[in-house]
Amino acid sequence: MKKILLTTFLLSGLLVTAACGNNNTKEAEKTAETTETTEKETVVEKEEVVEEIPTIVGVAAGNENFTTLVAAVKAAELVETLNGDGPFTVFAPVNEAFDKLPEGTVEGLLKPESKETLTAILTYHVVAGKVMAADVVKAIKEGDGSFTITTVQGATLTASLDGENVILTDAKGGTSTIIMTDVAASNGVIHAIDTVVMP
Repeated sequence: MKKILLTTFLLSGLLVTAACGNNNTKEAEKTAETTETTEKETVVEKEEVVEEIPTIVGVAAGNENFTTLVAAVKAAELVETLNGDGPFTVFAPVNEAFDKLPEGTVEGLLKPESKETLTAILTYHVVAGKVMAADVVKAIKEGDGSFTITTVQGATLTASLDGENVILTDAKGGTSTIIMTDVAASNGVIHAIDTVVMP
């Protein structure tokens, strides 16, 4: 009888020990799974934080100061071009720049029959290559006060300094001031200007 009781006691002890072992193993597995999940979530969170810089069109579309310009780019069917690899430098007229044009000009340019004229005007604001503001200022100083810029349209703009401001003079003698510089895009850079320049 004592042997039976002792055997039963020992078996019970082994079962309890085994159960505890199983519980410990399960706890360890759960901890490992939780750690792995947390690590995965952390990696995902880090990946989500990394944001890509949009293209020139994307940057302009995300800025309320360029709504007229974006509408013009769409009307001229230049979205795909300005979303290309580039790099491009765009002297981008703000909405107020378009407002300076004679009444009805913008509406007329946005019509399908004016696409060729609109394309010429818009590409006159684009330069091949990435030209930062410091590059323009340096070129002006090295050029004895002026720097000739050849646009994608083919005609030229002349950059000069008025105090600390960079002034662009167009083919017709009109002038525009660069009011915001070095706005980064994935395929180039944007400089905002206060007046539409004309080829």
